[in-house]
Amino acid sequence: MRWINHPTANLATNYKPMQLAVAATLGLDPPATVVTTDPTHAASFARAHGAAGREVIYKALGGGVHTAQMTATIPTTVVDSESMDESIASTAVLLQERVAKAFEVRLTVVGPRMFAAAIHAHSNETRLDFRVDYGALTYRSVPVPNEVAAGVSALMAHFGLFFGALDFAVTPDGRWRFFEINASGQYRWLEHRLPGLGITDALVDALSEGIRH
Repeated sequence: MRWINHPTANLATNYKPMQLAVAATLGLDPPATVVTTDPTHAASFARAHGAAGREVIYKALGGGVHTAQMTATIPTTVVDSESMDESIASTAVLLQERVAKAFEVRLTVVGPRMFAAAIHAHSNETRLDFRVDYGALTYRSVPVPNEVAAGVSALMAHFGLFFGALDFAVTPDGRWRFFEINASGQYRWLEHRLPGLGITDALVDALSEGIRH
């Protein structure tokens, strides 16, 4: 059997809090994050960041709802301490500091090869979450800094992945900050906009060479 990622490696990678914890140990600089069902804890996190002049965002812990008829995702949302009511106790919520972005990067990894596409948002809504309006985006290929590439390679090795789609924000001062890794991430939409990106060719090469995991 030929695998790109073994299914058990995909499952092990799925839990976002674990991704963030591992990424932090590898120098990939994820945002300050809390996962909680405690409204008091959530409000305290939001107040602390608000006092430091930083906004807080809510992100879904899962990947949304996918059916044959539709795909529904929960968009990233700005929240504050006043939003933290008792409804938080009904399920775990993920809160993060909002990272200032010059642009975002979707970094697709196929074995030792890395394909980085900068995603430039041209509306307030897409600067918060680019998935809400793909028509407001432009793209370009960008190099991956050596220290980021080293951390990504270590992250892939930690989770036993050959393929991964990683999301980063690049701040106005040039820092790459890790958001998440999707072990089954989409990539063809990038190749439609950047035809020379080469991700499909790398996957074909891997399968034709009989990569096993």
